[in-house]
Amino acid sequence: MILGKYLNRTNTIFRFLLIGIVNTCVGISAILTLLNVVGLSYWLSTLIGNCIGAIISYVLNKRFTFKSTVKNRKGIPIFALVIIVSYLFSYQLGYEIIQKSRFLDFGIYKEEISVLLATFMYAVLNYLGQRYLTFKC
Repeated sequence: MILGKYLNRTNTIFRFLLIGIVNTCVGISAILTLLNVVGLSYWLSTLIGNCIGAIISYVLNKRFTFKSTVKNRKGIPIFALVIIVSYLFSYQLGYEIIQKSRFLDFGIYKEEISVLLATFMYAVLNYLGQRYLTFKC
């Protein structure tokens, strides 16, 4: 019964995750392309990729996930603050955990593994911030 509640199509977590899949795929694709094809640094690649994902996230989450009537003049600055805090915390922590670990050796894939770990942490923090601060459901 509890599981059914969380899988309900009207549940904000479920909708957030569906939209998150879309903007995460776009964002990670951009990050990995910028990192491995274009040759940009970890920080610039993750910043640009997350900005692309954030634009998609704001529009879709405002309209579909939270069905919010918050005005863009108020919502966008709060959204941006949540994104920035989530980004800085998650990507710094993910980077530190993987890059400086003496116990985990991912060889040449350390930056890619850092991105994946940080993306998970970012999604959790972002949901909580968007739900309880930006769109207040």
